[in-house]
This record gives sequence, structure tokens and C-alpha cells, in this order.
Amino acid sequence: MKDFRKAKKRIDVSVGESVRIIRELQELSQNDLAELTGIPQSTISAIENDRVQIGVERAKVLARALKCHPAVLVFPGWDIEQESAA
Repeated sequence: MKDFRKAKKRIDVSVGESVRIIRELQELSQNDLAELTGIPQSTISAIENDRVQIGVERAKVLARALKCHPAVLVFPGWDIEQESAA
């Protein structure tokens, strides 16, 4: 294990970008996600373009539909190592 190198964060991802990335990885359109969540497609577009904040309740609904933990959406750039050292 001495050759092990810790992964480095290479890019910052916004909340909207994390929603879009996870949605696209699951091959869902914005319309598909709107149907699964009951959130209008226009609102999903606004979230993905960081024009609307996601909020806790919306994060839960989106996470359920995208089969991920809400924290993945709300805190995409969270660095647990850095935060625990503070």
C-alpha cells in the first residue's frame, strides 16, 4: 500500500451540475426526471443552470428519483478530509 496515492480534487462541481451529471449518467432527460419527481421541467432546467437553489425538500425528491443520497446533490464539492482538519 505504500504506492497508494490519495486522489486529488480536480474540478469544482456546482449543485446544478451534479444534478445534471447524475441525471445524464442514468440516461434520463429533464422531462423524464420531471415525470419521476413532479418537479416541472423548467424548474429542473433552472436548477441545473444554477438559477434556482435546490433546497432540502427538493434535494430529497430528486435524490430519490436519481437513486443517490441527497448530500451527493447538495454538497457536490464537499471535502471530508479538509473539513475534519478544521
